[in-house]
Amino acid sequence: MLFDIRGRRKHVVRVVYAILALLMGASLFLVVGPFNLGNLAGTSTTEASKILDEQAEQAEARLAREESNPNLMLAVVRARVAAGNAEIEVNPQTGEPLLNAEAQQDLSQAAGIWKLYLKETDEVNSSVAQLMANTYFTLARSGRSLEEIVESLDGAAAAQRLVTEARPSVGLLTTLATYEYLAGNFKAADKAGKEATSKATGQEKKQVEEQITEYRQRGKQWETEKKRIAKVEKGQGKEALQNPAAGLGGSTGALGE
Repeated sequence: MLFDIRGRRKHVVRVVYAILALLMGASLFLVVGPFNLGNLAGTSTTEASKILDEQAEQAEARLAREESNPNLMLAVVRARVAAGNAEIEVNPQTGEPLLNAEAQQDLSQAAGIWKLYLKETDEVNSSVAQLMANTYFTLARSGRSLEEIVESLDGAAAAQRLVTEARPSVGLLTTLATYEYLAGNFKAADKAGKEATSKATGQEKKQVEEQITEYRQRGKQWETEKKRIAKVEKGQGKEALQNPAAGLGGSTGALGE
């Protein structure tokens, strides 16, 4: 589905991001205490981001007192992703997410706490894993260096694996195959793609097969691009970096479950 996001539409899209972020922030009630959603109604995205940042800081303050509490870690992850999403704008020409410094910092902080969380628990929250898979992919799409993009794509694939272990549906497996291809894990990607195809029926099977083929080609192209960039000597890296995640409308997590 295509959207015209020129002019006023750009601001509408930003508001949608903020609303989604605020709804996500509501899940923090059980950990950091309630706040009045009514106070958020009619607020600007800047004000909404400020409120969400305050929620994140509250969660982080509690985590500082209970450093090994996985539930508090999840609260911080959700809060930082929510605050970061509230800052995201959209390029009116390409539809690509635009991460300013604040959004980049919030999402990166979420990724850092997520890594700590994985070390503290044997029972991963699959819903937050999906949230982080999408977050890593957003970071990858906005990456400006080879290192940033590769690290974020690895993170997206790893998080999506956790999701599909809990809910191996057609859509989630297709998304996993996408992330694995872009992360360079072709064997794992092929396996996920075959499993997705085997679960699909009718017209959906053909669509899945087409997507798997397309993303495998993207993965191969990205492997070639990585080798080219790796050969560029320091100080000569001004060539255009062909980001494999750029141009994929929204997140591939939107493929459905």
